Amino acid sequence: MEGIIELKDWEKIDLRVGEIVDVEEIENADNLYKLRIDVGMEIGEKIVCAGIKKHYPIKILKNKKVVFLANLSSRKLKGIESQGMILAAVSKDKSKVVLISPEKDIDSGTKIS
Repeated sequence: MEGIIELKDWEKIDLRVGEIVDVEEIENADNLYKLRIDVGMEIGEKIVCAGIKKHYPIKILKNKKVVFLANLSSRKLKGIESQGMILAAVSKDKSKVVLISPEKDIDSGTKIS
C-alpha cells in the first residue's frame, strides 16, 4: 500500500454517480474513447477521455452508470479537454480493466461517500 492519506484529504474528493450518454471514437487513439457523462443537475454533463477501448465495446458503455471523479482538474488528451475521470479496477499487468459501477440503479449525480 502506498501513500497513507488523512481523512481531510479524502473529504476533498468528490465522487458521483454518472451515466455514460454518448461514446465516440477518437482519431489516432488506440485505447481512448471520448465519453459524454451525465453527472446530474448540479454538475451537468462532462466530457471524459477514457483508456478503455480495448476492454469495452461502445454498445456496452452507452447508458452505463459509473463512478465519476468530479473535481479532478481537467487536462487535454488528443486535443480534447477531459473534465474528470471514471473509476476502474485495473489488473497489475493492465490486461483487465473493470469499470466501477453502482450495485443498484441510483440517480446520476448522487454523491458517493
